Amino acid sequence: MKHAIAVKAFIVDSNRVLLIKRNQDDEHCPGLWEIPGGRLEEGENPFDGLKREVREETGLETRVGAPLQVHHFTRDDGQSITMIVFACSLEGGVLACGGEHSQCEWVPLETCRKKLSKYFHGAVDEFEKRN
Repeated sequence: MKHAIAVKAFIVDSNRVLLIKRNQDDEHCPGLWEIPGGRLEEGENPFDGLKREVREETGLETRVGAPLQVHHFTRDDGQSITMIVFACSLEGGVLACGGEHSQCEWVPLETCRKKLSKYFHGAVDEFEKRN
């Protein structure tokens, strides 16, 4: 079984959260609304890797804050994943959806659960608890 470490960015700006939608032809969870991020490269610093992933997927620069949530799970294809969700803030850039996602959208924090995958609702809860 292969194991990977993934990092995700819960980016909040002006009480809005950045959500991205997986392409419909994605082999893992097509059409899912999630938050930016992805797998770390071998030996990559999690903070640098998260900034890289966000830049690649959205064109944005972020400041990585404290972890909000840690998940460990096995995907349907058997891959084991440890995923760390970090609170992040916007530092700049122009929003542009990358090739892995069909849409990028700023959604009000208070209504983001309606669109965001249930896998990330715990990160919303933790963010609200801290702020």
